[in-house]
Amino acid sequence: MKHYHGLPITPATAAYEAVKQGHAFVSFAHSQQLGVAIEVCQSFAIDNGAFSAWKSGNPVKDWSEFYNFALDCLKYPHCDWIVIPDVIDGNEADNDALLAECPASKNHAVPVYHMHESLDRLERLAADYHRIALGSSGEFAAIGTNEWWERMNQMMGVVCDQDGYPLVKMHGLRMLNPAIFSKLPLESADSTNIARNIGIDQTWKGNYMPPTKEMRAAVMRSRIESVNSANQYIAQPVSKQLCIFGGAA
Repeated sequence: MKHYHGLPITPATAAYEAVKQGHAFVSFAHSQQLGVAIEVCQSFAIDNGAFSAWKSGNPVKDWSEFYNFALDCLKYPHCDWIVIPDVIDGNEADNDALLAECPASKNHAVPVYHMHESLDRLERLAADYHRIALGSSGEFAAIGTNEWWERMNQMMGVVCDQDGYPLVKMHGLRMLNPAIFSKLPLESADSTNIARNIGIDQTWKGNYMPPTKEMRAAVMRSRIESVNSANQYIAQPVSKQLCIFGGAA
């Protein structure tokens, strides 16, 4: 699978360690390190930034600037795909309307299925697109809970065959936690785990603590990328043990 590490990561030297010869996830809302992704990555993908804008209290209404940005990025041969804009707290009709507005081809445009939406919409997206992104939302916003895994069992029943092999390529939004993606037949996943944790000194303790952010980024990347996604989905038992995994944002 592809492990997409979210940018920006500060300092820039740590960003290089996190994504050089690897894969980066660049948000339109925080695109200042796009040049790093273009320069050193094997590949990168573009997020629409809707979640960041929604959290700030200023959801995007006009996506023309995003599409100008995204279509320019797609000119680079190692830009894999873009995430089609979505309405975080909208209904299925709102999000379907945004799909119709997307000017990029379906080979490079990825719709978001929000886990609180109907399974009918999941089936429809999987049939219409080469790749879909799975987003934790609504009552399933907390990754790794009992409710989240119950819903994932239902979803995988729609997008996998009877043996658990995926019928469509899937990307896990905020799912780059080995305890999560190792159980899912994902093509890729992303998180900002490295960006959020390399500067928290209290989490790095012991005699062999990496002293610099660059070294911490390299250690975290190595640990994350040493694990692959599942080849096929095996329904997960809902237990307290699964709840401790949590999701990497």
